[in-house]
Amino acid sequence: MLSTTFRSLQVRNYRLFATGQLVKLIGVWMMFTAQDWLVLDLSGNSPGALGIVTALQFLPVLLLTLWAGKLADRFDKRKLLISANAAFAVTAIVFAILVASGVVVLWHVFLFALLLGVANAIETPVRQAFVSELVELPLLPNALALSAATFNTARIGGPALAGVFLALFDTGPVFLIATVLSVAPIFSYLMMRTVDLFRSTARPSAGDTRIVDGLKYVWRRHDLLLPIVLMAAVGMIGFNFPVTLAALAKINFNAGPSTFGLLTTALAVGALGGALAGSGRRSRPSVYVVLGAALAFAVFEIAVGFSPNFIVAMILLVPTGFFSIYLAQAANHRVQMGLHSAYRGRVMALYVLVFLGTTPIGASLAGWWGEHFGVPSSIWTAGIFCLIAGVAALVWQLRSSGDHFSLRNGSRPGLTLVRTTEDEPIVEPVPARVAA
Repeated sequence: MLSTTFRSLQVRNYRLFATGQLVKLIGVWMMFTAQDWLVLDLSGNSPGALGIVTALQFLPVLLLTLWAGKLADRFDKRKLLISANAAFAVTAIVFAILVASGVVVLWHVFLFALLLGVANAIETPVRQAFVSELVELPLLPNALALSAATFNTARIGGPALAGVFLALFDTGPVFLIATVLSVAPIFSYLMMRTVDLFRSTARPSAGDTRIVDGLKYVWRRHDLLLPIVLMAAVGMIGFNFPVTLAALAKINFNAGPSTFGLLTTALAVGALGGALAGSGRRSRPSVYVVLGAALAFAVFEIAVGFSPNFIVAMILLVPTGFFSIYLAQAANHRVQMGLHSAYRGRVMALYVLVFLGTTPIGASLAGWWGEHFGVPSSIWTAGIFCLIAGVAALVWQLRSSGDHFSLRNGSRPGLTLVRTTEDEPIVEPVPARVAA
């Protein structure tokens, strides 16, 4: 079982990649947790300010991601990742110095959230596409699942460590520690053996990597379009926990910084379980796996919004986290395992754009809604929106495919899905290992 779950780690380059990401992301989540607390302190407990800082973090994703996907399809992804991570580290160092020196004010936080977002807007789609160069195609679902598990392991450890350090020290030391950890991927990418990367031997020209061609490719492919549109809706409205959980803990439950970390940790524990649950996947997931996960996530998010106290909210955040990542991972697998490698950078950039780039809209709405109608209502309202989006996507799939549900009678009555078509796999040659 363990050898199946972690089989991608047998590949040296992927092992370096996962290690660097884990170390960096622990630091990033420490920084984000401390940043949320710092914003609440500087703004007088304003959910709106939290919404603004989250929106600024993701605004560059909205503006730059498609361009970054074009770069990923045209240039060396490893070198792009080294540059993007170096820019992130330098920016984080300057920000940490401002916080530790005690001169930081709210507009500083807004500015550096935007600058860090620029680095992330370039890095994220390139990294998503780069995973396919680290392992052979049969290992890709496992590699993507372990990447999600790495992300959520950091999401558990980072906020927990930040909560402890915030209680013991102050925000300054937390930012300094996070900054030191953020440089890890640079060394990981430099240590990789480029001859072991799975790359196409041909470098496409600028005319072969037009953004519009990637968009047309997705538009013609219903099997790619549906999960991307669904994740646009869920990512924009449903995945605003960085805004809502900090405000819920401090305003509604009167919790301290270490207790707030427990809410984020509960969400991340479930998310880690969701990531590991998909690590054994060897083939492209069905569209109905994606739709079922979306509906389950929506139901649990609604329940979190109606939580009467801190303990109930923490318990419900575990299955919410599970289905949030199981959904995101299944949608990611369905897209990545169904596209041609020539379009991978641009298609994954579009995926990142709709999943993360819509966050400025969603975070601003969540902050505004929480400010005017209360934080809990911003959570359960988001859950209702996601439920409607999931049902609409299910209807879209049934109508376009001709599939339908049939009522089963007898000793075990229930609904049975009757499928009229199956996915056609994308067949393409395995890329050769070539030197950079």
